[in-house]
Amino acid sequence: MIVIVDYGMGNLRSVEKGFLKVGVDVKVTSNPLDVEDASAVVLPGVGAFRDCMRNLDDLDLLNAVLKSIERGKPYLGICLGLQILFSESTEFGHCRGLDVIKGKVVRFPGMGLKIPHMGWNTVSLRKRPPVFNDEIGDESYFYFVHSYYVVPDSSEYVSGTTTYGIEFTSMVWKDNIIATQFHPEKSQKLGLRVLRGFAEFASRA
Repeated sequence: MIVIVDYGMGNLRSVEKGFLKVGVDVKVTSNPLDVEDASAVVLPGVGAFRDCMRNLDDLDLLNAVLKSIERGKPYLGICLGLQILFSESTEFGHCRGLDVIKGKVVRFPGMGLKIPHMGWNTVSLRKRPPVFNDEIGDESYFYFVHSYYVVPDSSEYVSGTTTYGIEFTSMVWKDNIIATQFHPEKSQKLGLRVLRGFAEFASRA
């Protein structure tokens, strides 16, 4: 069973509905035992990095998520679910992340552009992740809502980039981990194809 981690933040129901729309049963849960027993884990979210880490810790979900990743279970991180994989964030002061991928989370610099970066933008593929089939081409459009972005120490796990004033990492792929800064559940047909692709990826794991 694929579980969607409920830590009190984000658009969990939209993600759940997205999976259901493509015929994939999922379970929304805040129970760490469900996360440990799951075949795959989805962690979506919108909001502050520090609040996300605190809520996961308060609900005893932090270790459950880390253990799932370390055991090789497929993990899909969406927005905050991508950002917390990194070592640290500068949002509202320094805050430690899961440190699964070395790097940091920083705010968009003042470039005369509206912050947050909100709306449709393209993803330039650097390394095609297993959740993307041939239907999803290079420079496909997805929906973004964020003021901070990830800066990996190495480009090794960068799967896709997007340009908004600067070029930033919008997708990573590391073994069992696939994470996007964009929101598949808000990205219409291609976004639903990403969710379906993750379910197919999880079934092969």
